[in-house]
Amino acid sequence: MKITKIDSFAVRIPLKPKRRMISALGQQGDSEYLLVRVETDAGIEGAGEATVMARWSGETVWSAQAMVDRMLAPKLIGLDPRAIEEIDAVIDAVTKDNWFAKSAIEMACWDIAGKDAGKPVYDLLDGPRRSNRIECRFSMGAYPLEQARTIAEELVEAGFRTIKVKVGTNVAEDIARVKTVREVIGPDRALVIDANGGWDAETAIAATKEMQSLNVSLFEQPTPRHEYAGLARVREETGIPVMADDTVFDLAQAQECLRNGACDVISVYPGKNGGIRKSRQIAEVAAERGVACSIGSNLEWDVASAAMCHLVVGTDNLQVERFPGDILGPEYHEFSIVKNPLTIEGPFIETPTGPGLGVEVDWGLATAHSV
Repeated sequence: MKITKIDSFAVRIPLKPKRRMISALGQQGDSEYLLVRVETDAGIEGAGEATVMARWSGETVWSAQAMVDRMLAPKLIGLDPRAIEEIDAVIDAVTKDNWFAKSAIEMACWDIAGKDAGKPVYDLLDGPRRSNRIECRFSMGAYPLEQARTIAEELVEAGFRTIKVKVGTNVAEDIARVKTVREVIGPDRALVIDANGGWDAETAIAATKEMQSLNVSLFEQPTPRHEYAGLARVREETGIPVMADDTVFDLAQAQECLRNGACDVISVYPGKNGGIRKSRQIAEVAAERGVACSIGSNLEWDVASAAMCHLVVGTDNLQVERFPGDILGPEYHEFSIVKNPLTIEGPFIETPTGPGLGVEVDWGLATAHSV
């Protein structure tokens, strides 16, 4: 089988007003992402999604489209899409970084490989390792107190057992928000905070002392990107388990994090890591060091969310039972870009069981909502 054509579609979908995200990275009211379609001479096509965000990975929908159309696609025509390692090697030779653009092509190739084999992608990853029904945490933005209170009440009603609150903005306001959420959700639900690298080590340590009575179970990315020593210091001085996210894009960064003893958990996901195979590689290396991994999110649509589900189900060290992750991005958006949307009920998302990723993009809808 050979790749014959690669098309890209720059698409915009608004977030639901009540789901618009506020964090240390700014505000997000619309998602402008890139969909990729890979065609083959066997008549099988695959879909991928680049969940780009300039302030996150430095990629935009237009830069990702130029990278896919002008740089990557010409090098991939004629290659076997099922040879994932070869595909990765070719695209890595073309460009550094550009994680999300690379991941869109790579997940489309997994989609093709699964369809060709007549198996879901998690079976190609030696799965299933756990249930197809994955329980997630909810990621709450850095909202004003009354909005945070209302959303927390809704989450309790919906059955969420783990709630993540964005911090890393104004310290006093962040602490007040976390206190409010804890008051609403009670003592038995897990409470996670995520600074998205918005604090330095000193601020993070001081803030956690102010929140000592709130039983924070996990502190995600308290310090800026690549401050491994700072992460380690927060972990050591607060006693709160630390999750590394914004600072681990590739295997080398994961290894640096592990060498510094900087985390208890690493957040991985295909978009951030450049593809399913690379996320899985990080999870396997972390497992060798006794460090758990969980699944992170950039508010993906159904294609990338399906890839995340398959990664979780097919990988031992995606320990979502201990550290629930984020795979609820489709629910944040006003409509789905696929004909068979993923099933999301409260904190639970169902992994598709059909061949490949198990979702079918509505390419006409994608064209209608082009950027």
